[in-house]
Amino acid sequence: MDAALAARIEQVAQGRASGLRVKDGVLSLVLEVGGLEAGERDALAARVTEAGKAQPGIADVRIAMTAERSARPLIIAVGSGKGGVGKSTLAVNLAVALKRLGKRVGMVDADIYGPSLPRLLASEDVKPQAQGNRLIPVPNAQGVPMLSMGHLAKPGQAIAWRGPMAGNALGQLLDADWAGTELLIVDLPPGTGDVQLTMIQKYKPVGAVIVSTPQDLALIDATRAISFFDQAKVPVIGMVENMAGYVCPHCGEVSDPFGSGGAEASAAELGLPFLGRVPLDIAVRTASDAGTPPAAQDGVIGQPFRAIAERVAHWLEHHGAGQGNGATIG
Repeated sequence: MDAALAARIEQVAQGRASGLRVKDGVLSLVLEVGGLEAGERDALAARVTEAGKAQPGIADVRIAMTAERSARPLIIAVGSGKGGVGKSTLAVNLAVALKRLGKRVGMVDADIYGPSLPRLLASEDVKPQAQGNRLIPVPNAQGVPMLSMGHLAKPGQAIAWRGPMAGNALGQLLDADWAGTELLIVDLPPGTGDVQLTMIQKYKPVGAVIVSTPQDLALIDATRAISFFDQAKVPVIGMVENMAGYVCPHCGEVSDPFGSGGAEASAAELGLPFLGRVPLDIAVRTASDAGTPPAAQDGVIGQPFRAIAERVAHWLEHHGAGQGNGATIG
């Protein structure tokens, strides 16, 4: 298979093409069209056919369509414009809090290069099993089945992959056997690169939660992340302000090392819901490092996560149904 041809088809098919094969000038491939309306399927097939025939040596294009992924759980992406804002911790605690609200929740760690969910859910030494060509999610004490590259790579191993390989790895995690799961929380890597594009185009989330700290630099990057989801026509459920105030454990004085209220003000400016704020609390850090998410507790440190989860659950009840069709970024 010519690399240029494969890359062009992958681009036009928005990550939905597989099984590419060329024989006697005929390009054959499979298009996964789950979630697309009939008109969208025909238009996608026409674009792929046109792109294929435009390549040297291709006289005809034969396409088989499949919708096997139509039963995939709804997806909520948790994203940020930059790293270091506590996005993974927020994602895990959101999942655990939604589980406690009665949702059948699973998790995918889409940060292929820096997976952290196995530590946060105390499953670092567990390897996922497989049934046929599909992975079986890893269980944990919180009852939130999850998958991460951290389960597949050796501990401490650097994952030095180009974009297409990372996208394929993400596909393995998302196309796993999620039977019994109604909602997937996907912890995206920071930024708007190849992994995020694959996630949006091929597995369009029902909505996105944006995490930021209060300071201006983080908010600038968070605004870019919001623009990214807007272009992809993925609804932004709302913004969360993390590390919002620090209470000294010795004197009780409250300080704001990263500022205060920035994410709430930005949400108001952008016309987005503000989902809540999580304080900078050493108890959150120690519990997370120990693999016992604060949201699993009924105490003070778990309350902010529960409040955020309640707002997300409310949004799902009113906006989640009927979402999840294909997305494009123009």
